[in-house]
Amino acid sequence: MKKIRALIIEDEAPARELIRFMLSDHPDIEVVGECGDGFCGAREIKELHPDLIFLDIQMPKLTGFELLEVIDEKPEVIFTTAFDQYAIRAFELNAVDYLLKPFSKERFDDALEKALSRLGAEEPDHERIEKLVTTASEAEGYLTRIVFRKGAGIKIIPLNNVSYLAAEDDYVMIYYNEGKALKPKTMKYYEEHLPPSLFIRIHRSYIVNVEQITRLEPYTKDNYVAILKSGEKIPVSRAGYKILREKLSF
Repeated sequence: MKKIRALIIEDEAPARELIRFMLSDHPDIEVVGECGDGFCGAREIKELHPDLIFLDIQMPKLTGFELLEVIDEKPEVIFTTAFDQYAIRAFELNAVDYLLKPFSKERFDDALEKALSRLGAEEPDHERIEKLVTTASEAEGYLTRIVFRKGAGIKIIPLNNVSYLAAEDDYVMIYYNEGKALKPKTMKYYEEHLPPSLFIRIHRSYIVNVEQITRLEPYTKDNYVAILKSGEKIPVSRAGYKILREKLSF
């Protein structure tokens, strides 16, 4: 019988040791690696192709949710977390297993049994994880950075370096100081998750960093464009113009 390949991604060494110890009672599972941060986790998932990962949420470099956004592989996931009850509700709504620290051996075995059952299903339901990342982000508050894949690496962009966002069909293009990146998100998502003190939706297709705006200029009788520090011109709707005037005292 083929063994289940498991990868432990957890920033605390004692927690990694505990998970490995609890897995020792399950000879059908092989621990193929351990990682102490999200970058290592993303690299090892790509190289080791695990069937199952134990994933911490709050980690250095990349959070567990950010890691899931930048990997192409779709392993089964058991989260280990100290999140509050709002985030736990997000896990439950999306039928994803989690281990709330500190957890017992009984709880560990129960989560593992469910994960193994799903691994044995003929058609794995990968949408659960994707829905979780979206749902749980509502419990995390505003974004502080944007993470995406760039070639074989991972790029982290502080929000201060983002100039604006533009709708691209079912995606959003992020324009930042070194280039641009396409994200599989919606404008509504970013409108709700970017801090309103810094980002304003000035048009149905554009969200702009207000610190990048140098001035507003008339475009037609009832429309304006925002001139950015880069010289780019972004259309401003009537509603967007009203918000900008109130916020920036133009």
